[in-house]
Amino acid sequence: MSFSIIDREMMSRALQLAASGRYTTSPNPAVGCVIVADDKVIGEGYTRPAGGNHAEIEALQSVEDAHGSTAYVTLEPCSHSGKTGPCANALIDAGVTRVVMACEDPNPQVAGEGIKLLQDAGIEVACGLFEDQARDINKGFIKRHEQGMPWVLVKMAASLDGRTAMASGQSQWITTPAARKDVQRLRAASCAIITGIGTQLMDDPSLTVRITNEDVGVEDNLRQPLRVVVDSKLQMSPEARMFSQPGSVLVATVDGDEQCNKAEALKQSGADIVFLPARDGHVDLHALLVELAERECNSVMVEAGAGLAGAFIAEGLLDELVCYWAPKLFGSDARPMFGLPIKTIDAHLALSVQDIRQIGEDIRVTLYPDKDY
Repeated sequence: MSFSIIDREMMSRALQLAASGRYTTSPNPAVGCVIVADDKVIGEGYTRPAGGNHAEIEALQSVEDAHGSTAYVTLEPCSHSGKTGPCANALIDAGVTRVVMACEDPNPQVAGEGIKLLQDAGIEVACGLFEDQARDINKGFIKRHEQGMPWVLVKMAASLDGRTAMASGQSQWITTPAARKDVQRLRAASCAIITGIGTQLMDDPSLTVRITNEDVGVEDNLRQPLRVVVDSKLQMSPEARMFSQPGSVLVATVDGDEQCNKAEALKQSGADIVFLPARDGHVDLHALLVELAERECNSVMVEAGAGLAGAFIAEGLLDELVCYWAPKLFGSDARPMFGLPIKTIDAHLALSVQDIRQIGEDIRVTLYPDKDY
């Protein structure tokens, strides 16, 4: 299907609008919509936080008369009623005559039904313009609906010689304040932050988002992601700092009578406890991700030590790796980045670089595992 220069220009704007919601719309997708008449923008909008207007409604509400217009939307308009009404019906009722969308919605409640509604109403529908870019904005939402798992980003900060802590466990601070603020953006875009009991006991972290919507240039307030502690033996203290911070805490442990006895004190501190199957004596990470997807987490970020971070990679659960490299050397006695059982060069994990940029004095590298991972 061919698209005009105007189509491309307007969809580019819709994608920019969609990106405005990437911190706030979950569990819904981040969607942008532009309404055009006579090759001019007459209205636009993006999806607001859950329970608020979808992009199409925001755009239509900014237009006096949409009859005969074209709507550019980054995701197939929904066809079902949830907390809001169907967007496909809103476009039909508004008199829109053409809809250009970037990609179909993988949500089984939609999945082509929005397109069918529009076409049955006599609206011209074109799909596939800048599809890759649109899917990238909603990669977590798409993966959750297509695979039943959230997008998994593992974040690491390391010295130039690949060390994440001294032998004693001391790790504050490897990177500069600029890099640490950049990590806050990653947290804000995540539905959940996963750490291990080792990191929790050593650092007693808050794992909260400590930037505001103004810092990331969006209108809606940022949410606090779910904090998840992987704790197979329930060693976490009820006095942990997380429990005094805003947001929810989920402690993932394994089935067992001893864990059930320990769980009550954590529950009294406000923790939600989930009992999951064990794998080699530890929480089954695949089962944990399925659990988080069922809790409507689109994307999760792993902020953990070498053991847990390495386990996510070794078990084939990594989607994205973000490394912050500090121009420092910690020496051979310091702790490595990953606990990975790789014995030969041929058994290496190949990664492809997606982005490299300097953040303050540090270098941030974003990588995806190769497709045969």
